[in-house]
Amino acid sequence: MSAQLKSNLAKAEKYLARFRDTLTGHWINGAPVTSTGRETFENLTPVDNTSLGRVVIGTLEDVNAAAMAAAAAFPAWRDTPGSERRRILHRFADLITARAEEIALVESMDCGQAIRFMKAAALRGAENFRFYADRAPEARDGRAQHQPEHLNYTQRTPIGPVGVITPWNTPFMLATWKIAPALACGCTVVHKPAEFSPLSAMVLAEVSKEAGVPDGVWNVVNGYGDVAGRAVTEHPDIKAIAFVGETVTGSRIMAQGAPTLKRVHFELGGKNPVIVFDDADFDRALDAVVFMIYSLNGQRCTSSSRLLLQRGLTEKFLPALEARVRNLKVGHPLDPATEVGPLVHKSHFDKVCSYVQAARDEGATVAVGGEAIKELGPGNWFRPVLFTQATNRMRIAREEIFGPALTVIPFDTEVEAVALANDSNYGLTAYIWTRDSGRGLRMAEAVEAGMVWVNSENNRNLPSPFGGVKNSGIGRDGGDYSFEFYMETKNVCIAHGTHAIPVLGR
Repeated sequence: MSAQLKSNLAKAEKYLARFRDTLTGHWINGAPVTSTGRETFENLTPVDNTSLGRVVIGTLEDVNAAAMAAAAAFPAWRDTPGSERRRILHRFADLITARAEEIALVESMDCGQAIRFMKAAALRGAENFRFYADRAPEARDGRAQHQPEHLNYTQRTPIGPVGVITPWNTPFMLATWKIAPALACGCTVVHKPAEFSPLSAMVLAEVSKEAGVPDGVWNVVNGYGDVAGRAVTEHPDIKAIAFVGETVTGSRIMAQGAPTLKRVHFELGGKNPVIVFDDADFDRALDAVVFMIYSLNGQRCTSSSRLLLQRGLTEKFLPALEARVRNLKVGHPLDPATEVGPLVHKSHFDKVCSYVQAARDEGATVAVGGEAIKELGPGNWFRPVLFTQATNRMRIAREEIFGPALTVIPFDTEVEAVALANDSNYGLTAYIWTRDSGRGLRMAEAVEAGMVWVNSENNRNLPSPFGGVKNSGIGRDGGDYSFEFYMETKNVCIAHGTHAIPVLGR
């Protein structure tokens, strides 16, 4: 065990002690609360499936209390000047930065992600708050449109209390990505974290109090989706739902919110292609292919899980790819040398493992990995897998595995590459590698995806739109696009007093 791993383990134990020693409840109206119910669940670390403490299971009454608190706090927060919200949110970002080590260590132990990525995710959370803090004063700004005898202008107002339902893969960063713009424009929030990784949500709630967010503006209810999550999506005081997670769950949320006509924003699944042409920069493309599926344990929606590889390049590219996958370091998430940690939960581990047998059953080759790593102990350790000799009709090419699993599919022509890329129910991202700039432009236009990167891995620009098409989602995050979801637009038309008004009955 390295000295750095020992140090990280000691620090993590200090931060995790309070979760082990005290029941983790909810955060409602500016204070921690237990629950109206008595039921709890055990939160297990994927490192060895031991307990990180018990978490209360939210009830309908808990969600109702949180929603009522958000509704009561909304008018004052809505009317708080944007400059004051900016000050509070910058303070929030400062506090996240100060606690970034704690957040990263807790999150790594809670969801199994390597500390090298969680440190960056914590700081990205702070950046999300800074970005939207600076936009808070202008959130309500609209447009002026002139007519010969009228002036039209628009103004935006926050929609009201919103529900934010976040996933377990990078829970802290994704919570900030959703909640920061909601607060910046003047909405209040009821946050339902994923039950597999609930701890960082409570750290965020504590930070909100210290930053000066008024009571009731930020609320958290833990529990399961079929009770707490559903109660949030059905509650009449909640005006909109921002959800990140599986496509099937997004469909259910849309149905649950329909009777109250809730606005929805969904960031859902993906089966994203990375298309490598034979003229690509070989080393850069190889680096990007490996990074975009095996980083974050392959547990992210933007992972490029289908490698569409031009046939002329396969003889050179595949051996290099196999060597890189074999060399990936699977280990304790708090070890700085670790590249792939344990999968988040035993049930998810079993799901990922099931695709290895499915690949063999359908005739694909398991070129590398695909088995449990028993020598690492009782955690959810999985050796990253590479599937070759695959077709786009196989389950490993069509279903979102959401793990460190890459499926390689050969193609011959640009037309075939487009057809393979688009032959999917999903359409979140696509990655294209070619030195031909014209081809890059053509492919970017032809591929059905909400986001396309040409000669790059997933590089985020915060003002740019983030979201997918088809079964990958509804709506866009990022920059002003987030405000369009969290705010209503009102048009005001003022006459110059010179136009002729139609006359009836004179």
